[in-house]
Amino acid sequence: MTNYILKELPGEMTDGKKVVYPKMQTIRLIEYKRVIQHMHMFTGPMNDGVIQTVLNALAETLACWLPLGHSIKIDGLGVFSISLGFDTSTPSEKEIAENDIRYEDPKLAYRHVCAKGVNFRPDPDLLTEMNMHATFNCVEVDVETGKCNLSREDRLAIAKGLIARHGYVTLKEYAAETRQCRSAASRDLKFFSSDAKYGIRTRGRHSHKVWVASAE
Repeated sequence: MTNYILKELPGEMTDGKKVVYPKMQTIRLIEYKRVIQHMHMFTGPMNDGVIQTVLNALAETLACWLPLGHSIKIDGLGVFSISLGFDTSTPSEKEIAENDIRYEDPKLAYRHVCAKGVNFRPDPDLLTEMNMHATFNCVEVDVETGKCNLSREDRLAIAKGLIARHGYVTLKEYAAETRQCRSAASRDLKFFSSDAKYGIRTRGRHSHKVWVASAE
């Protein structure tokens, strides 16, 4: 079973509309040697060196053809194409203008373009195959609203403020006030209550657990 969480896109990306999407929790990175070993399940008694040669040849083919403007289709896998971006090691248009840099060739007045990534569009059959083998489980009840822009000091002040007003703070209240998912909020409160210098301790257990001010 594969775990996922629900995340919400920032409002500026959706014209203020609430857009929620699932994000899978990656367990680990499978190393190259492990991939080759696993491929024997489908290739039969094929030598490791043969499999590695085929994979390396595919990588070299992508490196040769994609920069020429071609897309490459692998049946059962999908379509690969190149993704372009500006070379950040070269001066930007703003820097060129501010420093009054002059070029004989007008094209040089713009940043260099380079390969920034590879786009991949999966084959529909690959998606069908994956859905046959996978079951997806949501591990968070609430929706993660994105990265919290508050510093740890600010979040500590919010926790103490809630405790001062109500005598205690629950995980749900703290998560809502700091706009964090429950897991991130829980890590915060665990950190604050782990050291007496932060002035917060826990009370109760499990669903009745709250955070209160520690004794002076």
